[in-house]
Amino acid sequence: MRNLVMTVIGPDRPGLVEELSATVAGHNGNWLESRMSHLSGHFAGLLRVECPEEHCEDLLATLRGLENLNVSVSTELVKETNRQRIIAFDVVGNDRPGIVQELSSAIVRAGGNVEELVSNLESAPHAGHPVFRATGSVAVEADFDEGGLVTALEALGPDLAVSLDT
Repeated sequence: MRNLVMTVIGPDRPGLVEELSATVAGHNGNWLESRMSHLSGHFAGLLRVECPEEHCEDLLATLRGLENLNVSVSTELVKETNRQRIIAFDVVGNDRPGIVQELSSAIVRAGGNVEELVSNLESAPHAGHPVFRATGSVAVEADFDEGGLVTALEALGPDLAVSLDT
């Protein structure tokens, strides 16, 4: 068996996920996990598939042959890590250019590694102007002090509300 990590990007259309999943299943593949989004008219997917070695090349050729779809594939990397805890976070505040870079830098400086990040603009309650929201998870070592992460994130600006779930 071979584990494949794929990005799939193209114009969104009804039935696209069904077509992808049928293609994987039709090549004896097992869809292990995925993240998918609709972004500005496009479908963007990240998925991990397990497939028998003898079917991998046919699976990849079929996926790459799907209409208007760009498929990029990597072999799964298994890496030893000393990260032992996952902390979920939620950050809300006024949007500004560079806020995702500031957020990711603060997480790294505090000793964490971004495992998942979802960001978007939302309408502020009662005000209606757009506000930035980021949710996700950070991998940390077992003895990590959450207070340092909160301090690093709150230092990005007085308008940011930060919450962690450990």
